[in-house]
Amino acid sequence: MTLPLLIEQTLNGIQLGVMLFLMSAGLTLVFGIMNLINLAHGSLYMLGAFVAASVASLTGYFVVGAIVAVIVTAAAGALLEVALLRRFYRRTHLDQVLVTFGLILVFNEGARQIWGGVPLRFSLPAGLDGSVHLWSGLDYPAFRLVILGVGLVVGLLLYAVIMRTRIGMWVRAGASNRTMAAAMGVNVEMIFIGVFAAGAALAGLAGLMAGPILAVQVGMGEPVLILCLVVTVIGGIGSINGALVAALAIGLIDTFGRVLLSPALGSMAIFVAMAAILAWRPKGLFPVHG
Repeated sequence: MTLPLLIEQTLNGIQLGVMLFLMSAGLTLVFGIMNLINLAHGSLYMLGAFVAASVASLTGYFVVGAIVAVIVTAAAGALLEVALLRRFYRRTHLDQVLVTFGLILVFNEGARQIWGGVPLRFSLPAGLDGSVHLWSGLDYPAFRLVILGVGLVVGLLLYAVIMRTRIGMWVRAGASNRTMAAAMGVNVEMIFIGVFAAGAALAGLAGLMAGPILAVQVGMGEPVLILCLVVTVIGGIGSINGALVAALAIGLIDTFGRVLLSPALGSMAIFVAMAAILAWRPKGLFPVHG
């Protein structure tokens, strides 16, 4: 493998890892704090892509589409939590899987009714629809570099909020011991709504960034959801640090596995790595609970 190709594939792996982190951060917090398995998280990713593509097409401004998509997915996440999912916190994981799987079907059919079954075109603005010269023989897509930058900035902001603010302290307390946090006066109900909305917004952000690269189509959230569940398990339930490290690792493993081996063996390598890590650390790399 030549040096330019190595650099290109490394950047591709990091970019995939950044997007997986945006998805997994909300998923791992919801699982860690609420003990809720939310399979519908991938549907919010899909919703973000569809809304961003539609609004950008109507207004002619990519940034407007991105902002509206984040707001809509955050509102959708909060609405789901208030209207339905809070009733399943104390139910079994099987019940949670069944209801959120049902939500996947509802979201997919709703998207099909609104946008149709044909993939939606999501064009980039002229300033991002090009390449940047990084190395001799290496021109890298500008939009992928933007994804890297936005993802890393969002990751740093999320880390600062979780680790350096009072709200983050409440979130970490809820992730460590929900009952004790409530006993100490934390408004757990509002924390739940906020975490769900923030997680949904991050999923929508990941979706709108993936839209111009992948096809914006019904069912696009399910493949990435599987990878996010792997990231959540490897990183440790409820751990933001773990989600970041695991997402970058999975992104690199998936990218280089596909390049050096094959798409099938590359996907297999992800689960082999997960099995090896869990054999070494059964609670994940950075477990919140002990």
